[in-house]
Order: sequence, then structure tokens, then C-alpha cells
Amino acid sequence: MQPASTSLPPQKLPPQDGGLAGRLWALLGSVMFGAMLVALAIYTLPSLVSDWRIHDTARPIAGGRVTEGSCSSKLVVNICDATLSFQTKSGAVSRDVNYVFAGVQSGDYTVTVLADPAHPEWMTTDMAIERLWNRTITLLVIGGLLLSLTLAPVIALIRRLGNRGYAGTI
Repeated sequence: MQPASTSLPPQKLPPQDGGLAGRLWALLGSVMFGAMLVALAIYTLPSLVSDWRIHDTARPIAGGRVTEGSCSSKLVVNICDATLSFQTKSGAVSRDVNYVFAGVQSGDYTVTVLADPAHPEWMTTDMAIERLWNRTITLLVIGGLLLSLTLAPVIALIRRLGNRGYAGTI
């Protein structure tokens, strides 16, 4: 007695590289996350760097105020934008700052404008100085995530294109 022959119909497999549409979506995602990474570097990094420079010497400045400011919270990430200003003998000095930090928001923030007497143009707030490590770690985590999301699709595309010649070989 012979075993019954069970032949299965041929199976169709999707293209290995995801096709043109898949490549375009991957590139679009890379561009989008790359743009977010650039925005993070342009808007958040300068305030963080200058705050590290003056964190030991920053003092409250007379007449320093927040002329515009707002904070928003997304899950546990807080984003605050503010315009800080004060009047000097030679005229008004103002600075736009952006702070990104982790934490649960529990109401409005009250801040004091600080500056290093040697560098009054690097105005900041007491909230920014108090959360300096938090802001640094948050920036590194978000920046690393955005960098990964920018590079991963490009690396995957390059690997797929490099492996095309080996398709079907065992």
C-alpha cells in the first residue's frame, strides 16, 4: 500500500522588497522623522547648551520677565516655549527658548528669569535649570528614537537592494 499523494497548490509570495510603494513609504517616513530630528536640534538644543554653560552662575535678573509663554503636555513629555526679556541701559534684550522634559504636568508653571551676569543674552528660567538633567536625558532619548526611525528604513532598503542578486538561491 502506497501513501496517498498530497500535493499542495503552488503558493504565491509577496515581493521581497515590498515593491515601489513600500520603498516610497519608507523614504517618506525617513524624511519625516529626519525633519523632526532637525527641528529638535534647531529649537531645543541651543537652549540646553547655553543652560549647561550658565547653570552654576545664573542669577535672577531685575526686570526679567516672560513676555510670551506656553507649555503643552503629550503623555509624559512636556514642551514649553517662551520669550524672555529684560531692559538694559543699552536697550531691550530678548530670547526665545524651548524646553522639552519628561514629567507629569500638574498645573501652571511659575518661573523666574535667570541670567549669567557675564552673558545676559543667555537668559533662561529657574525651571529650566532645575530640570537640566531631565531635559538632557529626554533630549537624548527622543533624539535617539528619531535618529533610529530616520535611519532604520534607509538601512533596510539598502540591505534589500543589496540582497536582490541572491533571491532564489539556497
